[in-house]
Amino acid sequence: MKDSLLVGDHLFAKKFAYGIPTPTIPFLEIPLIPNTDGHIYNGDKPKRGDIVIFRYPLDIKLHYVKRCVATEGDELFVNNKDLYLHLREGDDYMKLQYKMDELIEYGGKLWAKKPYQNLHHGIHHDEHVIQDGKYPSQIFNTPIIKVPQNEYFMMGDNRDHSADSRYWGSVPYGLLQGTPWFIYFSMGDDWEIRWDRMFKTPTDLEEKKHLDKAVKIRKKEDIKEYIIS
Repeated sequence: MKDSLLVGDHLFAKKFAYGIPTPTIPFLEIPLIPNTDGHIYNGDKPKRGDIVIFRYPLDIKLHYVKRCVATEGDELFVNNKDLYLHLREGDDYMKLQYKMDELIEYGGKLWAKKPYQNLHHGIHHDEHVIQDGKYPSQIFNTPIIKVPQNEYFMMGDNRDHSADSRYWGSVPYGLLQGTPWFIYFSMGDDWEIRWDRMFKTPTDLEEKKHLDKAVKIRKKEDIKEYIIS
């Protein structure tokens, strides 16, 4: 989720934002209540653009944090790294939600190009990731995908370095665990405390002053990682 969130950010989460998850035995992640879909009580559903905490579908012991870019019934595809989204409500609704210069027509439907970049400025690409056969094809192009009922398509804001629904599919509602609330502690890999990030919400951190600083931190960490590797 760089640059919206950084490695070393410690988050308080709204655990019951999407219902009450089934309690599990700590560390073992064994459900204490059998035969549930992952919740003992279903609540609200994620909205498009929400940052969501969920269990990784291929290993539910792991928790991931990504942005919900499409909900059940929506269609999407990736072309030349850009996300295109067709909302399940249809073309008339699309015209109300987006400016005409943000829409293209393809396959008899309207699609919003890069629908979140103007709203969530932490979303970005890596100019060094090019289509030269070294990187997964899903970064650059995907076929049209329709999100199944009761599932959600998740993507990281650090688009070219994110393991997300482009690779392992949409996330069932039962795996949703909550949404980030605020950062209670943040420390960089140089052991320096990031005081300016503490007690900020994800929305706060999308303000330009915080994003600009996060970009500098991310670039510094990327350079260090490249040198070490």
